[in-house]
Amino acid sequence: MPEGDTVWLAARRMNTALAGSELRRGELRVPHLAAVDLAGVDVREVVPRGKHLLIRLADDRTLRTHLRMDGSWHLYRPDSTWRGGPAFAIRAVLVTDQWAAVGYRLHDMALVPTTDEDSLVGHLGPDLLGPDWDLDEALRRLRADPDQQIGVALLDQRNLAGIGNLYKVESLFLCGVHPWARVADVPDLPRLLERARTLMLANLEHPEQSTTGSLRRGEDHWVAGRRGRPCRRCGTTILLGDQGPDLRERVTWWCPRCQAAPAPVDRSARTGEPGRPRPLVADR
Repeated sequence: MPEGDTVWLAARRMNTALAGSELRRGELRVPHLAAVDLAGVDVREVVPRGKHLLIRLADDRTLRTHLRMDGSWHLYRPDSTWRGGPAFAIRAVLVTDQWAAVGYRLHDMALVPTTDEDSLVGHLGPDLLGPDWDLDEALRRLRADPDQQIGVALLDQRNLAGIGNLYKVESLFLCGVHPWARVADVPDLPRLLERARTLMLANLEHPEQSTTGSLRRGEDHWVAGRRGRPCRRCGTTILLGDQGPDLRERVTWWCPRCQAAPAPVDRSARTGEPGRPRPLVADR
């Protein structure tokens, strides 16, 4: 699932292309919105909210889309060929005089009055990349469930919005926190959240996501994607395990030495074996 910085960059590019322009063509190719015609409506702005993308229209309606694992928005000049995927995967077509925004495999599409946006994204916690970022509120939400595994809690968008699996594992490594540690056992929770935010801010201006400072392939991450390879700090073999509720597990990489747990953790954290069922996490 795309991280918050990916959605932020997509929203900025779409805002640059569409904001202030009238839609010459506006099709929503999902059953519950198939009868909607947005032609003739101006686009006011395109903004991100966590991992949700909000297209606000001048008629006081908002179109919400979510990329999940396979969705994407592509921008084309009106007379160019669309190459983002097969035609049957297109879920939205928004065309102005200058640009065509084509959404492939979009999810959770909804069109509501702008005043009702909270019905779509009101459950989200403070957005790490948004104007509403509030560290104290994010900490309050996380600490409300002190026994939750920190790796699960960081992905729960009700606590704070925008962190995905990459920034979860990388910020935990950089702060020396075991992914299966309880929230209550994290020694410096504010530092962990600020580190995750710093990493995301550092990658806003480009699609590449580096947490090491290098954009070279194979050198861009500390632990993500590095199972069985030596830790860049201590040389210990990087481990990989599944973390999260059944059927919604997320692969999690960590260094067992740099991220030694201060208290006992699930057996699955040490072996990568399936663990007991865990509480459902809201990751959207």
